[in-house]
Amino acid sequence: MAYEIPVTQARAELAELINRVVYGGERVVVTRHGKPLVALVSAADLERLEHPTAETEGEEAPVISSVSSLGAPGSRPPGGGGYGLTAEHHRPGVHG
Repeated sequence: MAYEIPVTQARAELAELINRVVYGGERVVVTRHGKPLVALVSAADLERLEHPTAETEGEEAPVISSVSSLGAPGSRPPGGGGYGLTAEHHRPGVHG
């Protein structure tokens, strides 16, 4: 899973975030108002995503699923569907 950080904090900590990505192997998602804006990945991760080889073909799946599990800002349904969370109210004793 990617590490999330608000854009205002990311500005102040950019050098540290770069070090975490490059040397710590982390992936960082920068958010604004809780919505993902960009993802910081190492150049090696980007290379594997853009040019998969037979050996790395399956390796991009964790990167993609990690980032896409956060959702793209424009991918939410109109009306504030959010992150696909739903709630239903059932009267006591009624199931279905």
